[in-house]
Amino acid sequence: MRHVLSILVENEPGVLSRVAGLFSGRGFNIESLNVAPTLDAGVSRMTICTKGDEQIIEQIIKQLRKLVTVIKVVDLTHQQAVEREMVLIKVSAEDSRRAEILRIADIFRCKVVDVAANELTLEITGDQGKIRAIINLLQRFGIKEIARTGTGALRRSMQLEE
Repeated sequence: MRHVLSILVENEPGVLSRVAGLFSGRGFNIESLNVAPTLDAGVSRMTICTKGDEQIIEQIIKQLRKLVTVIKVVDLTHQQAVEREMVLIKVSAEDSRRAEILRIADIFRCKVVDVAANELTLEITGDQGKIRAIINLLQRFGIKEIARTGTGALRRSMQLEE
């Protein structure tokens, strides 16, 4: 099962290495990793997506909490949270297919960030489902490159009962 971990860490050199080392040393895979400062310049937020059963995730969280530079660890998987990822997609866009690609880009609210004679670069932001859907639609045109930021996530302020 996919888990999204939100981790507040001290913003200092070597923290990323220690967290990544914890994962690699135990054979856990990081599917995506996003790190950026918070409003407090001394604190950064890491959002790590990983896969594992509940026992493995519990083990990861316990190990993360033992790291001196880790302030707080939250598994957002079972909480209501907002998740987004930004993706740049360079796609082949011959003249005969360019209009169709632009229609798809419009439907998905993409931004065209670069144009060349035979290709377009699109910027899209969304959750995993939206990203997966547009990649699937654009594959038939020939995706040349993809750059992904990794998931960023925040717990929703209101946790409504389901």
